[in-house]
Amino acid sequence: MFTRFNKKQTTLFLDPNSSDTYNISEGEKVNVILSPALYWVKKLSLPIKYARDAKKLLPSLFEEILPDGKYSYSVYKEEDEFLIFAYEDKLILDAMSKVGISASSVASVHFAQSEMQSVKGALKINETQSIYVKDGIVVLLPCCWIEESGDLDLSTLKLSKHKVTLQQYAHIVKNTSLYKIAAVLIALSLLVFGEYLITKQKTDEIRKLKDELFLKYKLKPTMLQNQSMLSKYENIHKKQTKLRVYISYLLALRLKGSEKLTNLRLEDKTLVAEFSDVSKQTISNIQKKLKSKKVDFKTQMKSKLLYVEMQL
Repeated sequence: MFTRFNKKQTTLFLDPNSSDTYNISEGEKVNVILSPALYWVKKLSLPIKYARDAKKLLPSLFEEILPDGKYSYSVYKEEDEFLIFAYEDKLILDAMSKVGISASSVASVHFAQSEMQSVKGALKINETQSIYVKDGIVVLLPCCWIEESGDLDLSTLKLSKHKVTLQQYAHIVKNTSLYKIAAVLIALSLLVFGEYLITKQKTDEIRKLKDELFLKYKLKPTMLQNQSMLSKYENIHKKQTKLRVYISYLLALRLKGSEKLTNLRLEDKTLVAEFSDVSKQTISNIQKKLKSKKVDFKTQMKSKLLYVEMQL
């Protein structure tokens, strides 16, 4: 699925599962946005300040999730967190070739993560998948999971400064270059070993910080469990906050003479207030007050007692 945004230059959304092809005229330059299907991404905090320092850690941060392959890595910082990427140059180049994009016609390549993280709702990118932003990460979802998906439109998209550098021949090594490569590897072997020790130390520090954080706050082993626990306590907090607010409304009511608030009780998700000896004018005032506060409530009289039920 591709969308042209001006006559001189085109922005294409490259998805390996799309059946679309594109004919690029001679001399035309295009910008390519990569589908999440073409890269791996993580958003995390690291005990370092600059993105250039994070580059040394990227292979180790991905080693547990990447399938076999030859990967390149990229990183940029967003506020206090780092967005790190792993991708296969050959896989992307093959996907470009499949839809008719030559490497010479590409002006720039960008991740969907850096260009589309402000997308609202879901956008359909092929017959079966849509992109969606979840917790700041651009992800792929089956169209059947989403009730309504919009069409992908790049006409107003302003590209960011975050570009991907593709190595066209990263998977090819010529025989004539072997001796030069061997000489360079020998010369840098001590430096590489030193970098390995530094990387291992920093990786161990990150793992230690993670374990300490989980232990300190008594977190569950998985993020799914922690998110479920967070949702539970957020609901409790929301209910308790609304309960305090509703009680304050009731206590602020102006009652006359023998009129009294005789009882308050909580029944599941309903706060029940019981008033005795209230006049019709007072009942009207109570109803007006709660309506002005946009409270979901209902009233009923039983044995000269007014019951006000408020839904939390």
